[in-house]
Amino acid sequence: MSEFRMEHDTMGQVSVPAEKYWGAQTQRSLQNFRIGQETMPPEIIHALALLKKAAASANFRLGKLDEARRAAVSAACDEILAGGLKGNFPLSVWQTGSGTQTNMNVNEVVARRGNEIAGQPLLHPNDHVNLSQSSNDVFPSAMHLSAVLILEERLLPALDTLISTLRRLEKENTDVVKSGRTHLQDAVPITLGQEISGWRSSLQQDREMLKSALPGLSTLALGGTAVGTGLNAPKGFGEEAAKAVSELTGHLFTTAPNKFHALTSRCELVFAHGALKALAGDLMKIANDVRWLSSGPRCGLGELRIPENEPGSSIMPGKVNPTQCEAVTMVAVQVMGNDGAIGFASSQGNFELNVFLPVIAYNFLQSAGLLADCMASFDKNCLSGLTANREKCRENLHHSLMLVTALNPHIGYEKAAQTAQLAHREGLSLREACVKLGFLTVEEFDRVFHPEEMV
Repeated sequence: MSEFRMEHDTMGQVSVPAEKYWGAQTQRSLQNFRIGQETMPPEIIHALALLKKAAASANFRLGKLDEARRAAVSAACDEILAGGLKGNFPLSVWQTGSGTQTNMNVNEVVARRGNEIAGQPLLHPNDHVNLSQSSNDVFPSAMHLSAVLILEERLLPALDTLISTLRRLEKENTDVVKSGRTHLQDAVPITLGQEISGWRSSLQQDREMLKSALPGLSTLALGGTAVGTGLNAPKGFGEEAAKAVSELTGHLFTTAPNKFHALTSRCELVFAHGALKALAGDLMKIANDVRWLSSGPRCGLGELRIPENEPGSSIMPGKVNPTQCEAVTMVAVQVMGNDGAIGFASSQGNFELNVFLPVIAYNFLQSAGLLADCMASFDKNCLSGLTANREKCRENLHHSLMLVTALNPHIGYEKAAQTAQLAHREGLSLREACVKLGFLTVEEFDRVFHPEEMV
């Protein structure tokens, strides 16, 4: 059994596991919010450590914190940023809606570990680690910071790799002419390269929308403290803190121009997640196209060949399934659900604060992380090995009744429709049907009918 030590806060004493660095407020939250299995995302803890280090630097520059305390805060934060102290951030997402308990969790851990590093009791969680701050400006800042980092460092690189793969496939398949499809029915021809170019362009548009969301996410609420007035923060703290965050991360952050907005509205995250939902929608479309076009291998469309990664059935030998496509579509569904939760939560800002922050943070980071991971997996395990079944593409193309569209300029729409209907009804080729109806001779049909030129 664990040994315990006694910690205290303004409400009295609390027993805390001796090996943990957290204090009384963290322990109270653990005891009071035994809800679900979802703990605060590690990206939020990482962002809070960056913010605490940046705040200590800003307070030092503004003469509010001495060098010894700045160094102690910085050293403890560096350990968190390096992946240390992982077992010390156990709190549930389903806690106070301001994220105060997680802010205090980090404050307590940084204070205790900082004092241990310094070899003396220099730091108090509130008086020094949380100096010039409030949970009400810290947690929104952590949400923006973590969002920028996950988008810039994980999601956009994965998206760029996927776009690059599609660009390669597009070029490799410019000469593969196949049947187009609209309404799930045969349509006029298209090249496989053209079809893939649509996928690629969709993802590029999603990328532009995501990039357009970054400036709003790059504003920080720090400096607003409890209600946006900046009470107990020195003049210029928001600017200095944003500058320090920029230096620490290599990404440009600025102080939010209106702190009252920054504390109560989550519109920037709603906008950014809307772009994530758009990306999810396009990934759903692409993954569905790939699995339909690769369906078969003998009784489906069969125009694409996907990598054979694992057995597809526990009972049917030799079966291979489009599992990567299915994973992408499940992620897309999750992201779309998360978007609803984020939109509803964002609408619940009351007076000077929104108190649905942890659920917004959790869902946003889950969406971005899932999309980044599924794109990397889809690229590596499916799209990179995608090839055209050229024979099947040609076979399907020349069986398509919609090739009759090429005859419109020569015999008119209605006669072309009669040709297609007769061919379908009697199992004839378009050539046979057109000649049988007397619309064109064999020689005239062969002169004007060239499916490969219809693209």
